[in-house]
Amino acid sequence: MLIFGLATQAGAGDSALLRLDTGDQGKGWEAVGRLDIEGHGFCTGALIAEDLVLTAAHCLYDKESGARVPPEGIGFRAGWRHGRAEAYRRVKRAVVHPAYVYGGRLATDRVRNDLALVQLDQPIRTTSVKPFATLSGRSPTGDVGIVSYAHDRADAPSLQEICSVIGTDSGVLVTSCDVDFGSSGAPIFSFQDGTVRIVSVVSAKAVMRGKPVALGTDLTLPLAELRAVMATGNGVFLRADDGAPSRASPGGAKFVRP
Repeated sequence: MLIFGLATQAGAGDSALLRLDTGDQGKGWEAVGRLDIEGHGFCTGALIAEDLVLTAAHCLYDKESGARVPPEGIGFRAGWRHGRAEAYRRVKRAVVHPAYVYGGRLATDRVRNDLALVQLDQPIRTTSVKPFATLSGRSPTGDVGIVSYAHDRADAPSLQEICSVIGTDSGVLVTSCDVDFGSSGAPIFSFQDGTVRIVSVVSAKAVMRGKPVALGTDLTLPLAELRAVMATGNGVFLRADDGAPSRASPGGAKFVRP
């Protein structure tokens, strides 16, 4: 795939991670939250409607057995910071993109459709938590930003205001954003025209030419397809287990689930 041949400039001009430890620092980012999967750690998710959270599909599977995690075992903590959330909701329904196969042989194929919508048991309607818009119709270019939790910053999110889109290919977005374990599902934002929009969701981290990169799902087509599945109202839609996840791609980049 083309992305493995890209000349990367990862890290050039990127801003450092800023911990959002206070209410003032986290203002405007409260719709990013920690998605707690009981017995399986956590991921990052972002509210895109009053009752819908966008995250990565692989977050909804047990990484040891490959079995799906029941929705009732998942909770969303919007704006989680030092033991307090702006809002907490249980999950009623979790829908995975129909083309996503957990543990598929090609890592890049997994990234392309690694997207899920989580429906909350009750909408979040507070003045401090405002759902984010999403960018549709075109792939992002230039500078983006990310808000995420991770294993070493599980108690508060961190903002990287500037990281770069290195390239896109066949629905996979390659960025220089700083991610780690727990960052899966984190929203990658565009700030074009002064409007904050989600343009991608973190799926994996990788090493290309000795430099770390973050791989995400280009939302242009998969999100529309995922919304259509959710709109059918046919309950939980999760792909069946297809074996253990691969840890390497055929193109020479080493992939790790963040």
